[in-house]
Amino acid sequence: MELSSDRGVATLEMSQAKSKNDDTFDVDGDYESLPPDVSVATHMTAGAVAGILEHTVMYPVDSVKTRMQSLQPDPNAQYKGVYEALKRIIRTEGIFRPLRGLNITMLGAGPAHALYFACYERAKRSLSDVIQNGGNSHIANGVAGSVATVLHDAIMNPAEVVKQRMQMYNSPYKGLWDCVQTVTRTEGAGAFYRSYSTQLTMNIPFQAVHFITYELMQEQLNPHRHYNPGSHILSGAAAGAISAAVTTPLDVCKTLLNTQENVALHSMNISGHLSGMVNAFRTVYRLGGLAAFFKGVQARVIYQMPSTAIAWSVYEFFKYFLTKQQLEQEAGSGSV
Repeated sequence: MELSSDRGVATLEMSQAKSKNDDTFDVDGDYESLPPDVSVATHMTAGAVAGILEHTVMYPVDSVKTRMQSLQPDPNAQYKGVYEALKRIIRTEGIFRPLRGLNITMLGAGPAHALYFACYERAKRSLSDVIQNGGNSHIANGVAGSVATVLHDAIMNPAEVVKQRMQMYNSPYKGLWDCVQTVTRTEGAGAFYRSYSTQLTMNIPFQAVHFITYELMQEQLNPHRHYNPGSHILSGAAAGAISAAVTTPLDVCKTLLNTQENVALHSMNISGHLSGMVNAFRTVYRLGGLAAFFKGVQARVIYQMPSTAIAWSVYEFFKYFLTKQQLEQEAGSGSV
């Protein structure tokens, strides 16, 4: 995302020198190479806004995905497709039902994505310097995305547990705090991290594929690394679709661990609570075979494509805007 090219090799010092000479600068040519010298707060602010929008705009589709991944759904919660599911949920449960759990998602997404993008930018720059002397390195992109995921998931995992339990059909929880208190009282605080290892196992390859695909697309669509909304949207959508599709089996297992689907567990004579990625894989396979690992894949891809496109386009815009503001301030102070 912040890689040098023939036209985008301007450094911060060059921009400042140019500003002192003619009080102008080409932020389009500079913004991709500037972020390493921009404050961490810039990356965190851009990441937080991008994360919240990513999770909220397509949230109703995420609710459908959770239900479609149910291994033994209630007859009233069996859906043929995403659109049909949304229509039926709204008709039978109310217009706001697909938004249930959105509040906890927003509370978790802001700080999680702030750390996520800040960590990614710093790690990518450091690793690229080591691996390829500051040039583009797909290995650095993948490793940086994976490292950032560990921090992101540490914050988002509890939010995911609450969100998915509130999204399920006939959810017994009255609201966010009722869900948190009930789960803590009946299952212990560890329940909020029961799927953490599975989440990491899913998200590390997800983010590695995601970032590598995004950077590859940017090389083709935006080789000079200028601020180009269209290229950010297309690259983000492609990255989201591919990474979502290939990691769907792990997402199905994560949903089972998060929701502890009672009907499915009882049918397998599982007493207590299901834990562990291996046990989740075994349970999913026994209940539905290989096909069960791809339950909800359509909804997952439909959700991830626009969500990831939104996240990248918003993040790149804020990075561009905040960097421009900083350069203007530095140019003003340098001319005094």
